[in-house]
Amino acid sequence: MSYDVITIGAGPAGYVAAIRCAQLGLKTACIDDWRDRDGLPVPGGTCLNAGCIPSKALLESSELYEKLHRSGHYHGIAVSGAELDVPAMMESKDAIVRDLTTGIATLFKANGVEWIAGRGQLQPDCQVKVTPHNGETTVIKAEHVILAPGSMPVEIDAAPLHEDIIVDSSGALAWDSVPERLGIIGAGVIGLELGSVWRRLGADVTLLEAQDVFLALADKQIARTGLRLFKQQGLDIRLGALVKSTQVTDGVVTLEYQDADGTHSLEFDRLIVAVGRRPCTDGLASEEAELLLDEGGFVHVDEDCSTNLPGVYAIGDAVRGPMLAHKGSEEGIAVAERIAGQTAEVNYDAIASVIYTQPEIAWVGKTEEALRGSGTEFTSGLFPFAASGRARAMQETEGMVKVLSDTASDRILGVHIIGAHASELIAQAVIAMEFGGSSEDIARTVFAHPTLSEALHEAALDVGGRAIHVARTRR
Repeated sequence: MSYDVITIGAGPAGYVAAIRCAQLGLKTACIDDWRDRDGLPVPGGTCLNAGCIPSKALLESSELYEKLHRSGHYHGIAVSGAELDVPAMMESKDAIVRDLTTGIATLFKANGVEWIAGRGQLQPDCQVKVTPHNGETTVIKAEHVILAPGSMPVEIDAAPLHEDIIVDSSGALAWDSVPERLGIIGAGVIGLELGSVWRRLGADVTLLEAQDVFLALADKQIARTGLRLFKQQGLDIRLGALVKSTQVTDGVVTLEYQDADGTHSLEFDRLIVAVGRRPCTDGLASEEAELLLDEGGFVHVDEDCSTNLPGVYAIGDAVRGPMLAHKGSEEGIAVAERIAGQTAEVNYDAIASVIYTQPEIAWVGKTEEALRGSGTEFTSGLFPFAASGRARAMQETEGMVKVLSDTASDRILGVHIIGAHASELIAQAVIAMEFGGSSEDIARTVFAHPTLSEALHEAALDVGGRAIHVARTRR
């Protein structure tokens, strides 16, 4: 069997690339070996099946549960009899996942993409060996191959996975009861989100972060605010804590970690290992194919996502850049259009990052620290949600919006938000940056009142020292 394009991987990078290729008139196949708990093949990769979507479903459910119990008095609403049903919550999460994965299969059919269930391995000359779950191995060929194998959780020797007691992020999305004492190794995006879910549902949560700096990739001012708020919520976050060993005895995890004060021991009922992810490139290509990987297992690509092999591209978590679903999707679209002879590019300077905690944290572009490090002259504007009428009505006044612009040109260099619905608000900043906008452009845009979006407007006004609804000493 021969195709114009074969994509290996049906996650957000691979399935989007396959659909766009088919839209452009290319005969396309998409290969993926993901199977659900019943052993049935499903598209969507980690994101839909064991990552982005199920975690956000549980974050939404757990936030609703917490609000029913702890926030009703703000609005004069008394709720009684609200009970937690974790298995039902998990079934709701699973139903959402099923709907979305079924939707991708429908999109494949509607666009003429042939979905092949099995493991794909790149061979020389753009050939792909397909090993199905049951059946004979076959070899198919294409003019172009797009590698989109995704990523998987990093495991550490100090905390080997153990049944449903010591788990990775996928395992932590499938528990049917709330652990009384929950430990999490890693206080990054995944650790914070999972910690938030189970804390809201009643767990006593401790996060152990090896780095001395909290959320090193985020703007420091935003990270400091987040650390304070998360600790106030009850998350016990310990920085500079290096886990040395774990042992499971009678269903209890004994963990030893080391920090500046020495060695300490903790006991947990469950433990999540959330120390990052690595590309799923083991066995992705045969040795004869001679695909070039770096020391971290990432596929080596140029600015167009081309590998060292003619006609072979790689996208998503398996290549350089942030491991973000939307980044992989855009790379998939760009590669499909290049294959079809069109011009396409991805603006890596305008890709947002989001942490779906409460409050949410989102940012795009450069941080203040990065700009200072590069010697870039910039001006900042800041607006707190405490001064927002809509935020006050919602009782969501924690956090701020921060706008950084080039001092000479006023072009927006970065926007950083911590607060309610930051994941939605950041899109406005992304659009402005994509259009090469300035803080003056945002400042002269009329925002509806009262909205949370006005905080971005006021922060942009503050760049020029003319914010209306907050009084503070100018820098």
